[in-house]
Amino acid sequence: MTKLKHFFLIVLPFFLLLNCFGQKPSHMGSSINAVAIDHQVWDNLLRKYVDGQGNVDYKGFASDGEQLNTYLEYLAKNPIAKSAPKEEQLAYYINLYNAGTVQLILEHYPLKSIKDIFRPWGKDRIKIGDESFSLGEIEHDILRKMNEPRIHFAINCASFSCPKLLNKAFSASTMEEQLNRAAFDFINDSSKNKISSNTVAISKIFKWYKDDFTEENNLTEYLNRYSDIKIQKGSEIVYLTYDWSLNER
Repeated sequence: MTKLKHFFLIVLPFFLLLNCFGQKPSHMGSSINAVAIDHQVWDNLLRKYVDGQGNVDYKGFASDGEQLNTYLEYLAKNPIAKSAPKEEQLAYYINLYNAGTVQLILEHYPLKSIKDIFRPWGKDRIKIGDESFSLGEIEHDILRKMNEPRIHFAINCASFSCPKLLNKAFSASTMEEQLNRAAFDFINDSSKNKISSNTVAISKIFKWYKDDFTEENNLTEYLNRYSDIKIQKGSEIVYLTYDWSLNER
Protein backbone atom coordinates (compact mmCIF):
# COMPACT_ATOMS: atom_id res chain seq x y z
CA MET A 1 0.00 0.00 0.00
CA THR A 2 2.91 2.33 0.82
CA LYS A 3 4.57 1.59 -2.56
CA LEU A 4 1.31 2.30 -4.44
CA LYS A 5 0.85 5.60 -2.61
CA HIS A 6 4.44 6.53 -3.39
CA PHE A 7 3.84 5.73 -7.09
CA PHE A 8 0.83 8.07 -7.31
CA LEU A 9 2.69 10.87 -5.54
CA ILE A 10 5.37 10.72 -8.24
CA VAL A 11 3.18 10.14 -11.33
CA LEU A 12 0.15 12.36 -10.59
CA PRO A 13 1.96 15.72 -10.97
CA PHE A 14 3.14 14.68 -14.45
CA PHE A 15 -0.47 13.93 -15.53
CA LEU A 16 -1.57 17.31 -14.20
CA LEU A 17 1.18 19.09 -16.14
CA LEU A 18 0.30 17.24 -19.35
CA ASN A 19 -3.34 18.18 -18.93
CA CYS A 20 -2.46 21.87 -18.48
CA PHE A 21 -0.24 21.99 -21.56
CA GLY A 22 -2.89 20.16 -23.58
CA GLN A 23 -5.45 22.94 -23.18
CA LYS A 24 -6.05 24.94 -26.37
CA PRO A 25 -5.68 28.65 -25.58
CA SER A 26 -8.53 31.01 -26.36
CA HIS A 27 -7.77 33.55 -29.09
CA MET A 28 -8.72 36.28 -26.62
CA GLY A 29 -6.79 34.85 -23.68
CA SER A 30 -7.95 34.26 -20.14
CA SER A 31 -6.61 37.33 -18.38
CA ILE A 32 -6.32 41.03 -19.12
CA ASN A 33 -3.46 41.78 -21.49
CA ALA A 34 -0.66 43.38 -19.48
CA VAL A 35 0.01 45.75 -22.40
CA ALA A 36 -2.50 48.57 -22.87
CA ILE A 37 -3.66 48.45 -26.49
CA ASP A 38 -2.49 51.58 -28.31
CA HIS A 39 -4.60 52.66 -31.30
CA GLN A 40 -2.68 55.88 -32.00
CA VAL A 41 -1.20 54.69 -35.33
CA TRP A 42 -4.68 53.89 -36.63
CA ASP A 43 -5.99 57.20 -35.29
CA ASN A 44 -3.25 59.11 -37.15
CA LEU A 45 -4.02 57.31 -40.42
CA LEU A 46 -7.75 57.97 -40.13
CA ARG A 47 -7.27 61.68 -39.42
CA LYS A 48 -4.96 61.93 -42.42
CA TYR A 49 -6.92 59.98 -45.05
CA VAL A 50 -10.63 60.06 -44.05
CA ASP A 51 -12.79 63.16 -44.23
CA GLY A 52 -15.67 64.20 -41.96
CA GLN A 53 -18.22 62.39 -44.17
CA GLY A 54 -16.31 59.11 -43.97
CA ASN A 55 -14.95 59.24 -47.52
CA VAL A 56 -11.55 57.60 -47.84
CA ASP A 57 -8.46 58.68 -49.77
CA TYR A 58 -7.37 55.15 -50.66
CA LYS A 59 -4.51 56.37 -52.87
CA GLY A 60 -3.10 58.30 -49.96
CA PHE A 61 -3.71 55.38 -47.60
CA ALA A 62 -1.71 53.14 -49.93
CA SER A 63 1.32 55.40 -49.49
CA ASP A 64 1.17 54.62 -45.76
CA GLY A 65 0.33 50.96 -46.27
CA GLU A 66 3.32 49.87 -44.23
CA GLN A 67 2.04 51.73 -41.17
CA LEU A 68 -1.37 50.11 -41.58
CA ASN A 69 0.22 46.65 -41.83
CA THR A 70 2.36 47.37 -38.77
CA TYR A 71 -0.73 48.38 -36.79
CA LEU A 72 -2.57 45.18 -37.72
CA GLU A 73 0.50 43.09 -36.86
CA TYR A 74 0.61 44.86 -33.50
CA LEU A 75 -3.04 43.97 -32.80
CA ALA A 76 -2.35 40.38 -33.85
CA LYS A 77 0.49 40.11 -31.34
CA ASN A 78 -1.56 41.71 -28.56
CA PRO A 79 -4.96 39.97 -28.54
CA ILE A 80 -7.48 41.44 -26.14
CA ALA A 81 -8.55 39.22 -23.26
CA LYS A 82 -12.08 37.97 -22.62
CA SER A 83 -11.78 39.41 -19.14
CA ALA A 84 -10.89 42.89 -20.39
CA PRO A 85 -13.56 45.58 -19.87
CA LYS A 86 -16.24 45.56 -22.56
CA GLU A 87 -15.24 49.04 -23.78
CA GLU A 88 -11.66 47.87 -24.39
CA GLN A 89 -12.87 44.82 -26.28
CA LEU A 90 -15.18 46.93 -28.42
CA ALA A 91 -12.37 49.36 -29.25
CA TYR A 92 -10.04 46.50 -30.15
CA TYR A 93 -12.46 44.67 -32.45
CA ILE A 94 -14.09 47.71 -34.09
CA ASN A 95 -10.68 49.18 -34.94
CA LEU A 96 -9.42 45.77 -36.05
CA TYR A 97 -12.42 45.27 -38.34
CA ASN A 98 -12.17 48.72 -39.91
CA ALA A 99 -8.40 48.59 -40.36
CA GLY A 100 -8.69 45.09 -41.82
CA THR A 101 -11.30 46.31 -44.29
CA VAL A 102 -9.10 49.19 -45.46
CA GLN A 103 -6.18 46.78 -45.84
CA LEU A 104 -8.38 44.46 -47.92
CA ILE A 105 -9.36 47.32 -50.25
CA LEU A 106 -5.75 48.41 -50.66
CA GLU A 107 -4.69 44.86 -51.55
CA HIS A 108 -7.12 44.96 -54.51
CA TYR A 109 -7.06 48.67 -55.35
CA PRO A 110 -8.17 50.15 -57.73
CA LEU A 111 -11.70 48.71 -57.70
CA LYS A 112 -15.26 49.97 -57.83
CA SER A 113 -16.75 47.93 -55.00
CA ILE A 114 -15.70 45.65 -52.16
CA LYS A 115 -17.99 43.08 -53.75
CA ASP A 116 -15.57 42.89 -56.70
CA ILE A 117 -13.32 40.94 -54.30
CA PHE A 118 -13.91 37.20 -54.04
CA ARG A 119 -15.47 36.38 -50.64
CA PRO A 120 -14.43 39.67 -48.98
CA TRP A 121 -16.04 38.73 -45.66
CA GLY A 122 -15.53 34.96 -45.90
CA LYS A 123 -11.79 34.37 -46.10
CA ASP A 124 -9.58 34.14 -43.01
CA ARG A 125 -7.51 37.29 -43.45
CA ILE A 126 -7.11 38.77 -39.97
CA LYS A 127 -4.64 37.43 -37.43
CA ILE A 128 -5.46 37.43 -33.72
CA GLY A 129 -2.76 35.68 -31.75
CA ASP A 130 -2.03 32.37 -33.44
CA GLU A 131 -5.40 32.15 -35.19
CA SER A 132 -6.82 33.66 -38.36
CA PHE A 133 -10.33 35.08 -38.74
CA SER A 134 -12.50 36.41 -41.51
CA LEU A 135 -14.12 39.81 -41.30
CA GLY A 136 -17.45 38.00 -41.09
CA GLU A 137 -16.30 36.03 -38.05
CA ILE A 138 -15.13 39.19 -36.28
CA GLU A 139 -18.51 40.80 -36.92
CA HIS A 140 -20.88 37.89 -36.30
CA ASP A 141 -19.00 35.63 -33.87
CA ILE A 142 -17.37 38.31 -31.73
CA LEU A 143 -18.85 41.81 -32.03
CA ARG A 144 -22.52 40.85 -32.41
CA LYS A 145 -22.26 38.52 -29.43
CA MET A 146 -21.32 41.46 -27.22
CA ASN A 147 -24.99 42.58 -27.24
CA GLU A 148 -24.26 46.06 -28.51
CA PRO A 149 -26.35 46.81 -31.64
CA ARG A 150 -24.61 50.15 -32.16
CA ILE A 151 -21.59 48.26 -33.50
CA HIS A 152 -23.49 48.18 -36.81
CA PHE A 153 -23.00 51.96 -37.04
CA ALA A 154 -19.32 51.75 -36.07
CA ILE A 155 -17.94 49.10 -38.42
CA ASN A 156 -17.51 50.08 -42.04
CA CYS A 157 -17.78 47.92 -45.18
CA ALA A 158 -16.03 50.39 -47.52
CA SER A 159 -19.28 51.18 -49.34
CA PHE A 160 -21.40 54.28 -49.87
CA SER A 161 -24.47 52.90 -48.06
CA CYS A 162 -22.47 51.77 -45.03
CA PRO A 163 -22.26 53.89 -41.89
CA LYS A 164 -19.35 56.26 -42.38
CA LEU A 165 -15.83 55.34 -41.40
CA LEU A 166 -15.12 57.60 -38.44
CA ASN A 167 -11.99 59.70 -38.99
CA LYS A 168 -10.62 58.83 -35.57
CA ALA A 169 -9.99 55.54 -33.79
CA PHE A 170 -12.52 54.17 -31.30
CA SER A 171 -11.23 54.19 -27.74
CA ALA A 172 -12.42 52.61 -24.52
CA SER A 173 -12.53 55.94 -22.68
CA THR A 174 -14.91 57.54 -25.21
CA MET A 175 -16.75 54.43 -26.39
CA GLU A 176 -20.25 55.37 -25.19
CA GLU A 177 -20.03 58.83 -26.71
CA GLN A 178 -18.63 57.49 -30.00
CA LEU A 179 -21.27 54.78 -30.36
CA ASN A 180 -24.08 57.24 -29.64
CA ARG A 181 -22.66 59.69 -32.16
CA ALA A 182 -22.28 56.94 -34.79
CA ALA A 183 -25.91 55.89 -34.30
CA PHE A 184 -27.18 59.48 -34.42
CA ASP A 185 -25.14 60.38 -37.50
CA PHE A 186 -26.17 57.30 -39.46
CA ILE A 187 -29.88 57.35 -38.67
CA ASN A 188 -30.17 61.09 -39.46
CA ASP A 189 -28.08 60.90 -42.66
CA SER A 190 -30.59 61.50 -45.46
CA SER A 191 -28.32 59.73 -47.95
CA LYS A 192 -28.68 56.53 -45.90
CA ASN A 193 -32.18 56.85 -44.41
CA LYS A 194 -35.20 58.92 -45.38
CA ILE A 195 -37.39 59.50 -42.35
CA SER A 196 -40.51 61.56 -41.82
CA SER A 197 -43.11 61.30 -39.09
CA ASN A 198 -45.22 58.80 -41.06
CA THR A 199 -42.93 57.63 -43.87
CA VAL A 200 -39.87 55.51 -43.15
CA ALA A 201 -37.44 54.37 -45.85
CA ILE A 202 -34.33 53.05 -44.15
CA SER A 203 -31.10 51.17 -44.73
CA LYS A 204 -31.20 47.42 -45.25
CA ILE A 205 -28.87 47.18 -42.26
CA PHE A 206 -32.05 47.41 -40.17
CA LYS A 207 -33.52 44.50 -42.12
CA TRP A 208 -30.44 42.26 -42.11
CA TYR A 209 -29.85 42.73 -38.37
CA LYS A 210 -33.37 43.43 -37.19
CA ASP A 211 -33.10 40.98 -34.29
CA ASP A 212 -30.15 42.96 -32.89
CA PHE A 213 -32.16 46.19 -32.84
CA THR A 214 -35.44 44.77 -31.57
CA GLU A 215 -34.34 42.65 -28.62
CA GLU A 216 -35.94 45.13 -26.19
CA ASN A 217 -38.18 47.32 -28.39
CA ASN A 218 -39.68 47.35 -31.86
CA LEU A 219 -37.74 48.90 -34.73
CA THR A 220 -39.65 52.19 -34.70
CA GLU A 221 -38.90 52.65 -31.01
CA TYR A 222 -35.22 51.95 -31.62
CA LEU A 223 -35.03 54.48 -34.45
CA ASN A 224 -36.79 57.09 -32.32
CA ARG A 225 -33.98 56.93 -29.76
CA TYR A 226 -31.71 58.70 -32.24
CA SER A 227 -33.88 60.18 -34.98
CA ASP A 228 -34.36 63.96 -35.09
CA ILE A 229 -37.80 63.32 -36.57
CA LYS A 230 -39.98 61.16 -34.35
CA ILE A 231 -41.77 58.37 -36.20
CA GLN A 232 -45.43 57.74 -35.50
CA LYS A 233 -46.50 54.32 -34.26
CA GLY A 234 -47.73 52.04 -37.02
CA SER A 235 -45.80 53.82 -39.79
CA GLU A 236 -44.91 51.54 -42.67
CA ILE A 237 -41.23 50.74 -42.99
CA VAL A 238 -39.58 50.10 -46.37
CA TYR A 239 -35.92 49.41 -47.10
CA LEU A 240 -33.71 51.31 -49.52
CA THR A 241 -31.52 49.76 -52.20
CA TYR A 242 -28.01 49.29 -50.84
CA ASP A 243 -25.23 51.05 -52.74
CA TRP A 244 -22.06 48.97 -52.66
CA SER A 245 -19.92 51.47 -54.59
CA LEU A 246 -16.59 52.26 -52.96
CA ASN A 247 -16.60 55.02 -50.31
CA GLU A 248 -13.73 56.79 -52.04
CA ARG A 249 -12.88 60.44 -51.61
